[in-house]
Amino acid sequence: MLNLQPARYMLLACFVSTCALAKSQGVTVAPGNENQLDLQTAGQWADLVLKGLNTEYPNKLSLVYSTRSQIKTPREHFPAFYGCFDWHSSVHGHWVLVKLLRSYPTISPASEIRTTLNEHLTKINIEKESQFFSQPEQKTFERMYGWAWYLRLVIELDSWDDPDALKWRDNLRPLEELLVKRIKEYLPNLSYPIRTGQHPDTGFALTQILDYAHQIGDPLLSAQVQSRAKNFYYNDVNYPVTYEPSGHDFFSSCWNEADLMRRLLPQEEFSEWLNRFLPQLSSQLADGTISPVIVSDVTDPKIVHLAGLNLNRAWCLQSVAAALPQQSPLREPLRESSRKHLTAGLKYINSGHYEGDHWLATFGLYAVERVGVRNDGE
Repeated sequence: MLNLQPARYMLLACFVSTCALAKSQGVTVAPGNENQLDLQTAGQWADLVLKGLNTEYPNKLSLVYSTRSQIKTPREHFPAFYGCFDWHSSVHGHWVLVKLLRSYPTISPASEIRTTLNEHLTKINIEKESQFFSQPEQKTFERMYGWAWYLRLVIELDSWDDPDALKWRDNLRPLEELLVKRIKEYLPNLSYPIRTGQHPDTGFALTQILDYAHQIGDPLLSAQVQSRAKNFYYNDVNYPVTYEPSGHDFFSSCWNEADLMRRLLPQEEFSEWLNRFLPQLSSQLADGTISPVIVSDVTDPKIVHLAGLNLNRAWCLQSVAAALPQQSPLREPLRESSRKHLTAGLKYINSGHYEGDHWLATFGLYAVERVGVRNDGE
């Protein structure tokens, strides 16, 4: 459990200091464009991630060992993804660097980003990590959250016509192929969805896997994901919105599910599904039931999860709004709620506390860049 700087103040003091810090760091989006960072913030986020990717300790491995000889340091296990406290955070940290370099090529640390990615995403490093994952003891390691982020990294590189990106993308293939094989074996045995506000949430993972299947052209994987998703979620009704969030959530299982289903269903059918799933949505958006949450202590590694929840909701609310018919009365309330959640979540990025700093830029960038949201002219 990461606990670098234990909370020493009462709740109110933590809240006040957090708000002051958020105000001072000035995270902003580009003027007149809520879906793009300004270059200064993009550079700051890149610097934050660059530092984390080469920070081996503290580290949470969560591994199963069968023999003493298997015990190694994080970097010995994961020569590419050893930093950022845990494997999945390192993976999506690499995604952040790729996304920033691609979307904001003139940011100040651009050269350092390329150097770091060239050092980490080598063929030999990924082959070694693939060998680690292939061990029987590691069959469930990072299933499916880390797997999903690895495939999101592949998506970003696969769609970028850049000489370095083409090389990095090719180097990722050994572990990519292993994880896809694992997914295809696992999904038929997953009898029920995992509904949680943390890593195992099935809705989030299936969303990333489906986008990957579409990007690389794997119709069998796409069909498998769509079949499982409809089996898990299509008949859901009256989701208990008031049960979210729990105290450690960085996901909304509710909105991850909706973000997945809008990818699967035609517009009118999705609108009908959403009305069944959240029949009181209009009033819940207006009465504060669905509203940004406050992080009482950014130094607590679990409580700071709530900063990610704001950002996760932001991207899901926006994507759902974009998927609805133009005349839907829910579109603007959803977009307004998304903006509020985004503003609330961005405040906690680059707080100076590693508990959140090792991962929150990922959720921020995913939300700001509207990843996976179709362009509907908004």
